[in-house]
Amino acid sequence: MSDIILQLNNVDKSYFIDKMPVPVLKKVNFQVMNGEYVAIMGPSGSGKSTMMNIVGCLDKQTAGEFIFDGVDIAKCRDRQLSIIRNEKIGFVFQNFNLLPRQSALENVELPLLYAGVRKSERRRRAKEALARVGLEDRMYHKPTQLSGGQKQRVAIARAIVNHPRLLLADEPTGALDTKSGEQVMQLFKELNEEGVTVVMITHAPEIAECAKRVVYIRDGELFSGEERDNR
Repeated sequence: MSDIILQLNNVDKSYFIDKMPVPVLKKVNFQVMNGEYVAIMGPSGSGKSTMMNIVGCLDKQTAGEFIFDGVDIAKCRDRQLSIIRNEKIGFVFQNFNLLPRQSALENVELPLLYAGVRKSERRRRAKEALARVGLEDRMYHKPTQLSGGQKQRVAIARAIVNHPRLLLADEPTGALDTKSGEQVMQLFKELNEEGVTVVMITHAPEIAECAKRVVYIRDGELFSGEERDNR
């Protein structure tokens, strides 16, 4: 197995408005090794969310090559992409994306349900994931009964329940107060120390500082940052 989990080679992405191409990403080269913790930092409109969608196999590049876990994503059919997203990538979003009528436990079970895992095994693994994020006493609560920080920890439990190869976090502290944000970043640090590869998008320098490597995106172009040994 390669030590490189994902690699973008000269990736372009354009959207079309009235048949006119509007470039969003321009010749992006980016690779992440197994076990890395990388932050992609840039202002609004810089292209970082578009890049995250490509890395998360939610969208495809216009040109260039994207290799994820040894697979050329451009050659994958929708069914293959669904399997990759469900089994190999965990997503954490700014606004949690929890189902409001389902309990924390049921929300965490969802990826396992889609993967066809039987009910007893789903429940066991979901409880383990919730315990891992410190919410074993909130597993039967619905999102409306949880604080913002607790909702994000449920979302993280859901993201890790399938033991993904990659954890993708898009502005994971953007909707949280300072203390809850610090707790979430501590959790990412611990997961990374346990071997989870983390790629995080942020516009906040203090959040990017939590990563071990920072790259910068501006006007669709990626710039390398410094590696840091902040642990």
